[in-house]
This record gives sequence, structure tokens and C-alpha cells, in this order.
Amino acid sequence: MTIEAGQSLTGQPTSARQAGARRPLGELGRAALGRAGRAALLATGRPPVPDALEPLVRVHREHHPQADLGLLARAYRLAEASHRGQKRKSGGPYITHPLAVTMILAQLGAGTTTLVASLLHDTVEDTELTLDQVSAGFGPEVAYLVDGVTKLEKVDFGAAAEAETFRKMLVATGDDVRVMVIKLADRLHNMRTIRHMKPASQVRIAKVTRDVLIPLAERLGIQVLKAELEDIVFATLHPEEHARTRALMAGHEGEPDTLLAPFARLLARQLSETGVAAEVTVRPRHCVSLHRVLLKRAAAPGPDGRPQGPQPADFGRLLVVVEENADCYAVLGELHTCWTPLPGEFKDFVAAPKFNLYQSLHTAVALSGGTVVEVLVRTRRMHEVAETGVVALGDPEPAGAVQDADELDRTDPARPGWLSRLLEWQQETPDPDAFWSALTADLAGDREITVVTESGETLQLRAGATCVDAAYLLGEETGHRCIGARVNGRLTALSTVLQDGDLLAVLTEAVPTGTVLTEDGPRPAEPSGPAPEWLAHARTPAARLAIERWLADHPARLPAVRTGPSSGQPVPPAHRTTERRPAPVAVAGRPGAPVRLARCCTPVPPDEVAGYPIRGGAVAVHRTGCPAGERMRAAGRAELEVRWRPEGTPAAGHRATLRAEALNRPRLLADLTAAISAEDVGIVSAEVEPPQELRVRHTYTVELPEPAALPALMRAMLKVSGVYDVSRPQAPDTGGARHSGENGDDRSAPGVGPSWGIHGRSTAFSGHRSPDGTRGPEG
Repeated sequence: MTIEAGQSLTGQPTSARQAGARRPLGELGRAALGRAGRAALLATGRPPVPDALEPLVRVHREHHPQADLGLLARAYRLAEASHRGQKRKSGGPYITHPLAVTMILAQLGAGTTTLVASLLHDTVEDTELTLDQVSAGFGPEVAYLVDGVTKLEKVDFGAAAEAETFRKMLVATGDDVRVMVIKLADRLHNMRTIRHMKPASQVRIAKVTRDVLIPLAERLGIQVLKAELEDIVFATLHPEEHARTRALMAGHEGEPDTLLAPFARLLARQLSETGVAAEVTVRPRHCVSLHRVLLKRAAAPGPDGRPQGPQPADFGRLLVVVEENADCYAVLGELHTCWTPLPGEFKDFVAAPKFNLYQSLHTAVALSGGTVVEVLVRTRRMHEVAETGVVALGDPEPAGAVQDADELDRTDPARPGWLSRLLEWQQETPDPDAFWSALTADLAGDREITVVTESGETLQLRAGATCVDAAYLLGEETGHRCIGARVNGRLTALSTVLQDGDLLAVLTEAVPTGTVLTEDGPRPAEPSGPAPEWLAHARTPAARLAIERWLADHPARLPAVRTGPSSGQPVPPAHRTTERRPAPVAVAGRPGAPVRLARCCTPVPPDEVAGYPIRGGAVAVHRTGCPAGERMRAAGRAELEVRWRPEGTPAAGHRATLRAEALNRPRLLADLTAAISAEDVGIVSAEVEPPQELRVRHTYTVELPEPAALPALMRAMLKVSGVYDVSRPQAPDTGGARHSGENGDDRSAPGVGPSWGIHGRSTAFSGHRSPDGTRGPEG
């Protein structure tokens, strides 16, 4: 389908009588048939249609044979009377503009109600007619459409009038998509006559059309409007490049087609022989589409290393229209069987329609000479929707007819998902400049991508969106609790740009409960929330606004971390005391020998331990299997039998070193230290290593009120969101490269980050949770 190029309706014959007899039909000419038709119309009691409406009526009747012509005639007479005396900048009567806009909509196949609103769309804005009068004469539905496209007055809104007008139209479009369809047709006719505007106004209008109206036409699937708008904007903003491209097109049109037309006939014959009913045509590219292809050609060097010039196949594609969905794949099979398909060029938008309901099979095949030809395959219904988008779906049902519909169903383009998201975030941007910037940014993407979650939910995102955007698309609460993402089965950064067809899992922390103590007093527990760095990764306005709102409501707080002795231990006195505590470990054969618990493996009852003599007659106690102890034994030091004393307590209390492996996220340190403190355990030291591939390692040395508190502490740390493993590290086995210090511990062990290659498991407790949040066995 093609919309007639930008000829004004003025100067054209407006009735069959004025046009004269173009072709005799039997003994009656067309003019005679026109008079006979009017006579028959009068005989049926129907009011006559004004001559100016006859071309529009003929087009409208092709799509809607039972249209109410009386309603159209009344709307035209009211519009003509209201605009009488007004002129357009071209000098013609103003009524030619609503007539031309309505003709565009009629060619698209819009319903009668839409055409009536189109005829009246400028009356409330530019004449004395009021919205109440429109509603009284034509009903609230027409009045709503007229009000939706009526501009706001600059005297009331000043410089913000344009932004607020678009906000108003988008809100109205959320309830009835026909508002934006009328606006697009209105802009198309204005662009057709843009040459009558001042140069500065031409550039301003063309840029707004490029940044807002063309993307909206794309999202509503109205390709015929989008293509013509693109060409006019191209000619307005880049006249020289447009002239060169048009010259190439004119030169190609003047030459015989020796490539695409013969291939179309060959393919049609092949399909006919296989019994597939299909219509094969050559679909020429419009100016902007050809220009994009030429830019790609110029950027790609040819076999000789030089930029490539235009090829005959660049000027068009083959369109194959069939009857049934199954026939689409039958055509694809013939194409790929008889010709060589190009890898990576096949796209199946039939099984997975695009966000604007576009459906087609796209492929490219190489002919015998090596020339590549693109082919589109679709059914007739798909072709209609591909050309006219939401208009092809017909007028929305009355409000009472859709009451039983699923309120969660957003597959209807009358309320598409992208529009729902846009309406949500626009409410959060009262500032007109911020709204306009967010709107143009949201519409800037040339396309949208489809991402599927591991739970089977389909997400529509703009191209270039990241895991942060996907998390907030699943819900603001989900975004705030996001701590990581898995794309196609692999852990990935939240800043990762998603690709069409990716499989995504958003990893979130558990919903917090209870209260937490802060320097301002107790407050309800809440998610860790987003970090300011997320703003650099958010591509969608909804995500950015949600992050900015959370950061504004949650100023940075310093975590309250309790260190030092636990509440179960006495506060150390100001002066040293001579009170002697029994040694925690008894050494067989060496009563009274000084005992030092190794800091590399921090043994705690009831760990299995072994002792090794060190300088000064002391005994170093290591956990069985500790690499540092094994190295001492390998160096010839005797292994001594040791056992825990029930009443023995180290002078500094029982200390243990714990390592937490976690997905990196904001406030992880605060949450872990809070979990440790909640177990009545003091923190002696903490070490946080730099993140490695999205994972981070925290190492804590803690002072236990009693040895039995260790398993409960490890379980509490494992419950912190993002933590998937808690273990008790030991000194790495370096094959004897390191030696033990005189106090029996490996001095390189504490606080060493990347050098920690292995970690041991406690026999008392070993908790594990995989990075996706599922728990493993606990001992």
C-alpha cells in the first residue's frame, strides 16, 4: 500500500461530474454513473455527500462499505463553517488541511469515528467551537479524540507548551491510540507542505518530527507514514545528500531491471511448481532506506580494498505474500533449497513478532553471480499490519465490550507495553524539560529487543538496555533488591548490555524483615538499594527515575559496626593484670609449655588439632590438615599430641577467621558486619578484597563469646543476601616456599587477597549456597 504523495486536494476534481468521463463503462460514462448514483442516494433518503468529500468517501468505502456517510457529511460541514475565512501559509483555504489529513487516514483504513475526529481536529484549537459543542454534536468519543490532539496554549505554558502538549497527547493515547494516529497524519500533511514555512521553522519542526513523531510511528507499526516522514525530514535537514540519493534512484528507475524482476519471476514459477500460492513483487526502497544501505556499502571495503558503490540489489527487496502462516516456512524452504542462504541474515518475526506486532520472515540468498538479494515473506494479514500497524486492528471496542478482558494482557497495541512504561515514568517527571529530554532519549533507539527471563517472562527493552534496566522493568522493588544477574547461564555485571534473545535471571536479595539499629535509632529493615554508579548503566527513563528517587530518599549512612570484645566478655582493664588463665590446649609430655593458637587456621574447639614445637619451648597449635602445620612437619618438626581443655580459654578469647564469598553489591559490608554483631560476636579485623569477575571475598577475624557460637555465626552470615559460601580459610600450600614464623603461624596468610588459592572446610559446619541463591548441604 502507498499513500499518495504530497499533492494538495485543492485544484483536483472533487466530483465525478467535474472530472469528466475518463473511461466509458458500457453505454454510460463515469459522470453519468456519478449522477445516477447521487439520484439513487437521494431516493433512499440518505443526505447527499458534499462534493469535496467524494474522493474521501470513495477511499473510505473500500475499507468500510457500511460507513455512516451522514456523520462524515455533518462533520465536514461543521469544520468548513468553523474554518471559513482562515488561510494556510500556502495561501489555500484552511479546510484543505483537515480534508487532507482525513484522506491520509482513510487511505490507511481508519474507521468512521477517526475520520470524523480528524475533520474536526483543529476546530477547538483554531476556531470558536468548544469541546462541549463537539461532544453534544458527535458524542464523547469524538470529543476525546479532538481534545487529545488539541495543542496547549503558549500563553498559558510558555516555552513548555510543546513538551506539555506531547505529554497530554501521550496520556490520551494511553486510553485511545487513535489520538496519536490522528497526530501522525496531521504531522505528515504539515511536512508535505513544510516548504511554505520559514527556514528556521522548517528545521525545528523537522527535528521534532525526527526525534519524536517518527519513533512513535515506528512503535505503532505505521510504516507507510514513517517512511514518508523520514524522507521529508531527510530532504529538509540534509538536502544535498537527499538530492544525491534521489538522483541515484532516478537513474536506477530509468534503466531496465535485469536482477530483481527476473529473480521475482523465477521464484514465483518455482513456488507455483511446488503448489505454494504466493504473490512475488519487487519492493523498492524509499530514499532514507537506500541512503542507509549506501552508507553501509561505503563503510565496507570491497575485494580491492576500496569502498563499495551501490549495487542493483540495493535498490529493492523481494516481497512474497502468501495465504497461511505455514506457507511462509514453505517459501523459506524453497528459497534455502534452490539458492544459497547467507548465515546470520535469517530472522523469524513470525514466531516471535516485534514489539509493534510486525511479522515477517527475513532472509537473504546469493544468486549464481554472487549477488545477494533480500527477501521478505509474510501473509496478507501480516502485510496489512506491517504497513498500517495499529490502524489495521480497527477501532477499539467500546468500554463495556472489554470489561471481561484480562486486565494484565498488554499484547493489544492499543495499549502496548512500551506505551505503558512511558506513561508510568512520565508521571514522575513534572519538569517539562526533564520530561522532554527523557522522552527523546527513550525514543532514540532505532529498535527494541526481546529478552526472556528464566521463569519464562518476556521483556521488551530498547536496544542498548542493560541488566539494570531489565531489573527495574520487572518492578521497582525488584530493581532495588537486585544484587546480580545471570545472562545465558553466566554471571555477568549489571552494566552488561543485553542482546535480542538473551536468557536473563535477575538475582535479588531476600525481602528484609524486622528493624535495624542506626545512629538515628531503630528503623525498618529495607533492601540495600541501588548504588549511584547504577545511573551510568541505566538506559531507560523508568530505571533512572527509580534510582534517582531511591538515592534521594536514602542519603548515605555509615554502618554502625561494633568491634572489639563481645558483650559476653569483660571489658579489658586499663592496666595489665597478673591473673593467669589456664591454657586452652594441653600438650602431652610438656605440661606448662606456652601454647600459641596459629592465626593462619584459627583453631577453635572442637577442631582436630596438632602441635609443633617452635623457638622458646612454645608449642604452635594448628588445625589438622593446615598446610602451614604440614610444612612444619615436613621440615622435621615433631608432631605433638594436644587436646582441648574444657576450662581453658585463650587470653584474647576464642578467635576464628571466616571467609565469605559473595556477589558484589552495595552495602554488603554493612549487612555482613550487622549479621555478625547480631550474633553477639565482636569483630577484631576485616579484609575486603577487590571484586574479581563480579564476586567479592570478605575475610573477618572475630572473637567468639564461646566456641559453640561458631556454627550459628556461619549460618547467619550465609543468610545475608548475595553470600553464597562461608568457610574457614587455612594457609595456602605453597610447596614449602613459605616458612612458619616463630609464633607458629604463617605470616603471609592474614589479609592476603589474591594469593588465597584454596580454602578449607570446618568439620563443625560448612554452609554453601550457589551464586544463584540456592542452598547446598549444611553440616
